[in-house]
Amino acid sequence: MSTETSVKDIKPGLKNLNVIFIVLETGRVTKTKDGHEVRTCKVADKTGSISISVWDEVGGLIQTGDIIRLTKGYASVFKGCLTLYTGRGGELQKIGEFCMVYSEVPNFSEPNPEYLTQMKNKTIEKATKLPSKMVPVLKAMAALQIHSRLGGLVVLLATEFW
Repeated sequence: MSTETSVKDIKPGLKNLNVIFIVLETGRVTKTKDGHEVRTCKVADKTGSISISVWDEVGGLIQTGDIIRLTKGYASVFKGCLTLYTGRGGELQKIGEFCMVYSEVPNFSEPNPEYLTQMKNKTIEKATKLPSKMVPVLKAMAALQIHSRLGGLVVLLATEFW
């Protein structure tokens, strides 16, 4: 039998997660450009709550109060919020209803400025495809551009440097 992960221990980038939770809220359905249906649900265990993104017909089957076992899930950041997903070969299995001790707080899917900073840094690395030793230069340039709003000339200097 696999080891269960508590909601409080879920961090961005973790894979192969096995989590048991109760569904607190089911969000509205949104459609992707490809026609897939996506629903974000708020789920919780005794250590806190988190959002899970559920795709297509599975999302329509999940109801408030369902107790579910997620196998082979993963965690990622979407729009600055920690989110749980079903991975390849993973599944959501209903194992009960309504009777589970849980806590809504802390909500680990609240927007986190640290995650936003990490996302921006990764975007800079991916967009430039430069050696990692060049990333600090780009970060410095981004900081200079922010400061340039206060005093015009700094951007020109950064542009000339690059």
